[in-house]
Amino acid sequence: MRYRNHILFVFTILITLVFLSSLNASAASEKQRMLDRIPAINTLKDKGLIGENNKGYLEYRSGSKPQQQLVSAENKDRKTVYGAIAKSQKVDISLVGQRRAQQISAKGAKGHWFQKPDGSWYKK
Repeated sequence: MRYRNHILFVFTILITLVFLSSLNASAASEKQRMLDRIPAINTLKDKGLIGENNKGYLEYRSGSKPQQQLVSAENKDRKTVYGAIAKSQKVDISLVGQRRAQQISAKGAKGHWFQKPDGSWYKK
């Protein structure tokens, strides 16, 4: 009986480790996808086509919406990241996005567009 409990305990630990490693792999691939998108996103920002809104997401600044799939994928990954942070900090996801928007605008490049908390846009 003791041997069986020991095997069950080891098996549970192994399953937990496999589960956690898959989560880490997913987060790592998500992070890599976001890093890989930076040059294309910066090109759109340099052209003034997209900006950083006050919720922590990319937003088109005009009727022209090139590379929608890229922008949507970035916003989807950001939402996933914000959700994980919100869960770990026990706060609402919108608060995480707003905080991130402030960080992005503070570090943002000159010539890029950012949205103020009141909804108005400015070019840095």
